[in-house]
Amino acid sequence: MTATSTKNFDEMLNEDGSVRPAYADFCNWYDSQDKNWLKRQDAEAERFFRRIGITFNVYGDEAAEERLIPFDMIPRIITAREWRKLTRGIEQRVRALNAFLQDLYHRQEIIRSGRLPMQALRNNDAFLTQMIGFTPPGGVYTHIVGIDLVRTGPDEFMVLEDNARTPSGVSYMLENRETMMAMFPELFTQVPVCPVSDYPRRLARSLRACAPPAYQGGKRPVVAVLTPGIFNSAYFEHAFLADQMGAELVEGKDLRVVDGRVAMRTTTGYKAIDVIYRRVDDDYLDPLSFNPNSILGVAGIMDVYRAGGITIANAPGTGIADDKAIYSYMPEIVEFYTGEKPILNNVPTWRCSEPDALAYVLDNLSDLVVKEVHGSGGYGMLIGPTSSKKELAAFEAKLRAKPENYIAQPTLSLSTVPIFRDSELAPRHVDLRPFVLVSPEGIDITPGGLTRVALKKGSLVVNSSQGGGTKDTWVLDE
Repeated sequence: MTATSTKNFDEMLNEDGSVRPAYADFCNWYDSQDKNWLKRQDAEAERFFRRIGITFNVYGDEAAEERLIPFDMIPRIITAREWRKLTRGIEQRVRALNAFLQDLYHRQEIIRSGRLPMQALRNNDAFLTQMIGFTPPGGVYTHIVGIDLVRTGPDEFMVLEDNARTPSGVSYMLENRETMMAMFPELFTQVPVCPVSDYPRRLARSLRACAPPAYQGGKRPVVAVLTPGIFNSAYFEHAFLADQMGAELVEGKDLRVVDGRVAMRTTTGYKAIDVIYRRVDDDYLDPLSFNPNSILGVAGIMDVYRAGGITIANAPGTGIADDKAIYSYMPEIVEFYTGEKPILNNVPTWRCSEPDALAYVLDNLSDLVVKEVHGSGGYGMLIGPTSSKKELAAFEAKLRAKPENYIAQPTLSLSTVPIFRDSELAPRHVDLRPFVLVSPEGIDITPGGLTRVALKKGSLVVNSSQGGGTKDTWVLDE
């Protein structure tokens, strides 16, 4: 192997340059391959992604553009033992998130107890008063969850973010695996890797199990994926998942309320839907309940929902659990609802809404990562160690003007995994987003997830919108 170890935890190599057990079988295979052939396969993977249209739209520039998702063909490998610990921690956290949402929209015991301040909800747009007193079918709020993890040492995984609203990226996880199996079929006979290809079937089954009880008797519940349309950044994923699940892909214009049910237009008239996997934000879901100017949702869907006529996955109002200020309370939230200490730790977080924390952040801005509490995609954040004096000054002004809009965290020493560059291996920083399905039948965690990789040397930003790429994630089968 030609990659070299770094001061960050290298997931493939020990400090003396020897290969860790997780990568032993892969490295034996890799070392026996012709590097020119590997280089050709690397180019073929890019052509494959371009051919089937695995792209995303980039917003925020003067002209939005569609880009290819960069794919790296060196897998990220996790041992069965490591995965067992991760799944225990992820399941604990997801159980706590659902219990937290149930409590917030009902008795708010966690606020009464003093563990969470009322200020966390006050003036928070992600908290929907329309959901107060209502329990979704089966008691499930977060049907699909993405938990973003970072690794800082041999047994040190930490939760970076909770994605409880509309987590994306699972289609890239599936396409990454399909690409790897097509390019290197013999590799999968030498390395025992847990499969991920059955995720769409498991997703469909989980969603059907969440259908309103009144519509589960004797027939298979009808599931549809609600998309904002072809110009949405994740439209490829919406269409992909609908196709793989055998579900209908619909837009708001295809739906209407008929006889107290949400129904989709078909060639034979309108057909009632039991479960909507929505990829439309809360504010655009129902113009009668939220943004009156929205044309992306369905007028009256919230009335049908509250009457028990449809399941919306994920439930409206789950965005409060995505809030990065709420994230800072997750250790207390986990313990409050499970009675257990968190298995997976949070990244230390300063809430800039608190005067002492704000003073510390301003004094140490050049050493910290600062994020908007409602931000996503790597936008609206500052990475202090890589920022110029001008950027630091501009961000300081933002912090002073609206401190409650930000949290800050230390700059972590993220682990690295190898990528293929110029016929050699080079370490790059990564995170991991495992995908979790929740239904009344239980919690189902896909073995692996989406590994996002910062393709630029030294970069800590893994988001595809900021120049990052993806790679296949292998969980070794026992």
